[in-house]
Amino acid sequence: MKTVRVLQLGTEDFSKTMQISDCAEWYYEPDLSETPEKDFDVVLLDREITADEFDCLMQFSRAYCVFVTEKVSLKKGSMTRRFSIRKMGKKISAERLAHLLKEELPDYFAGSYGEKYKPENMSIAQGFSGKVSWKGYEGIDLAGEYGNELTQIVFWRNNIPIEIGQTIEFWLEYAKDETVEISLEIVILQFGYGTDPVVQSVHTYSESELRDVIYIENRSEKVGHIFASLRAKGTGHLTVTALHDRHSRKGKGVFMPGGKRSVTSEREEVFYYFDPGNVMPPLNVYFSGYKTQEGFEGYYMMRRMGHPFLLISESRLEGGGFYLGSEKYEDSIEQIIREHMKKLGFQNSEVILSGLSMGTFGALYYGCRIHPHTILIGKPLASIGDVAANERIRRPGGFPTSLDVLHKVCGSLSQDAVSKLNDRFWNAFDQTDWSGTRFAVAYMIEDDYDGTAYEKLQSHLKNANTQIYGKGIHGRHNDNTSGIVGWFVNQYRGIIRNDFDRT
Repeated sequence: MKTVRVLQLGTEDFSKTMQISDCAEWYYEPDLSETPEKDFDVVLLDREITADEFDCLMQFSRAYCVFVTEKVSLKKGSMTRRFSIRKMGKKISAERLAHLLKEELPDYFAGSYGEKYKPENMSIAQGFSGKVSWKGYEGIDLAGEYGNELTQIVFWRNNIPIEIGQTIEFWLEYAKDETVEISLEIVILQFGYGTDPVVQSVHTYSESELRDVIYIENRSEKVGHIFASLRAKGTGHLTVTALHDRHSRKGKGVFMPGGKRSVTSEREEVFYYFDPGNVMPPLNVYFSGYKTQEGFEGYYMMRRMGHPFLLISESRLEGGGFYLGSEKYEDSIEQIIREHMKKLGFQNSEVILSGLSMGTFGALYYGCRIHPHTILIGKPLASIGDVAANERIRRPGGFPTSLDVLHKVCGSLSQDAVSKLNDRFWNAFDQTDWSGTRFAVAYMIEDDYDGTAYEKLQSHLKNANTQIYGKGIHGRHNDNTSGIVGWFVNQYRGIIRNDFDRT
């Protein structure tokens, strides 16, 4: 069980009168007079706070993790009300508080973890005589007869651990004909020294239950190991794309407290996390880059800006699919941004879209829809077809995900597909009115992913009545990430200071 740092402000120490979860690292402060060493995972307010405490709490607490007891007033204009609004705080009854302290504190653990089972660990069960087609991180296509009873058809090798008291959530990406029925089976095993594994529990989930995330909790007193398999019956096509496993917060947020997900009818996900910050412009939108560990990127960097921010992430293919997808998928990302603009009352001129590497494509592509104040990017990738084509000669084995993206979007790895994927971006870019949007770009001069991105951005914006400026750093795409990030952060701070904070 992970340690959870809990701060309580008030006149009475709850840990002396209430039952507290063993995970709690408890800090009771009648007066918050010393600067904490690091963030608190949960903050409990049993009294109003002062102006000095407001500044400290803003710096060392997380949104969605603040709870205010019933006796504390949230009157208009008070520091406590301001703090609660900016940290998405919740009023909590005495009964709910007791349940939170005893049962729910473990769900507020720091950090996050998510992954997907690797395609190479997926196996076809013996006895299936139909057709099997492997398509890398796009999944496995099966076609044939599966029998009249639900029978194991796919299983994943290399069991994953589940700690004592831990909950893991699973999400299955798949597609199938209506003539095929499936179920997912999760078995928790326990291993001893020199003995055969013992089955702790078996959990079977029908198609209707798989419409949402499923939760597996280890209620044993021993560490378990999870074995997952898919069963099928009927006749037809079945595509198994990926099985995702994530450390769960039991509904309190995806990856982080307050984190959310949007899912299309094709079961493709996009994740987002919103922090109100100081509730003043701009809204800083940050698209995560390529990452095989699922979750959000840039949280602390964006939080230090002090302003509202929105993190957007996705986990398709291996490390992300460049935020490209069906019309519904792409519309959902635009809608997420617009919903938070509306929530804050901000116009497009009060939004900054940003990202690094794969995230730059998200910022540029959705910039065509949002028309923000600034698009701030580092290591830009615009011609994704070229990124895939460069895998063969310029970067052999360096970024094979680009080939998955090309094949997923265009259904081919041909030169025509390369051009088609490039055109998908540049056609949208050239049809956009960029007046009022500024571009700030840090790029690698010898970039082996997309070596023409900055040059093409300049060319395509030549008559667009806008401003573009950049900084080139010698090296290939991944040769000097720290230099790119340093420039990126300094530009962010400068744009906010000069264009927003002064007014």
